[in-house]
Amino acid sequence: METFRFFNWIKEYGWRHLIALIFVTFAVYPILFVATNSIADFANLTNSKLIPEGLTLKHYKLLSSNPLVPYFKWLFNTYKVALIAAFFNVFLGSLAAYAFSRLQFKGRRASLLTLVIVQMFPSFLAFVAIYLLFFQISDIAPFMGLGTHFGLILVYLGGSIGFNSWLIKGFMDTISPSLDEAAKVDGATDFQIFRKIIAPLSRPILVVIFVITFIGIYSDFILAAIFLKDKNLWTVAVGINTVFIDDFNADWGVIAASSVIAATPIAVLFIFFQKQITGGLTAGSVKG
Repeated sequence: METFRFFNWIKEYGWRHLIALIFVTFAVYPILFVATNSIADFANLTNSKLIPEGLTLKHYKLLSSNPLVPYFKWLFNTYKVALIAAFFNVFLGSLAAYAFSRLQFKGRRASLLTLVIVQMFPSFLAFVAIYLLFFQISDIAPFMGLGTHFGLILVYLGGSIGFNSWLIKGFMDTISPSLDEAAKVDGATDFQIFRKIIAPLSRPILVVIFVITFIGIYSDFILAAIFLKDKNLWTVAVGINTVFIDDFNADWGVIAASSVIAATPIAVLFIFFQKQITGGLTAGSVKG
């Protein structure tokens, strides 16, 4: 009887656990490999192992003590750019989403579709145009041209506000319009309705957009490498790739250590906002 129940459980539910276990293994193995090799004493990547034979903290010490490698300066730059860009991305995107969701104006649908269609083109197609544009801006306004964090933030803002506005609008459409009507009866303006009613109720999707945008900017390499030439302005991705990787050699221990330090805050961010992320991804999926 017990054997029958066991096989019945395998048939009904066990295969799902097996598939989940396989996917978890594929997801966790690279993380463990990087984490263990960040404290492993090895010469190169070919003789690295999941469980290293010798342990050392020299890779972390190199990142913190080498004056030629201002790693934590790069980490600060990465946080600064990612946080500012993600915040204004969510702020401007939520304003645009409120306008498309609640306000009635001519060309509303055409404008929204245009934003989404533009986002469908691969971003790398615009790299040359962006470079030339900000190269010319450097002559007029050096504080926001090439080689500045301000210019890089502006590029990040223009790259994803349209798509984020679409996502936030979908969530705002699920909020009952009767709340707006009741507020207008009490004399509230459109901005007051947005600030005191719509924005607080849209917090789950705003958190999701902020986290996703922050992670995307935090890990970006191509745009940062194009814009930032000064070593003191580099982000982590640009600094590590430039200093520790070349055509013939790479210090994989230091790269693994820097990856662990850089990825830890992202993991903490996901854990901290886990409920909001789950709620934001599911609450706006069905209009009601």
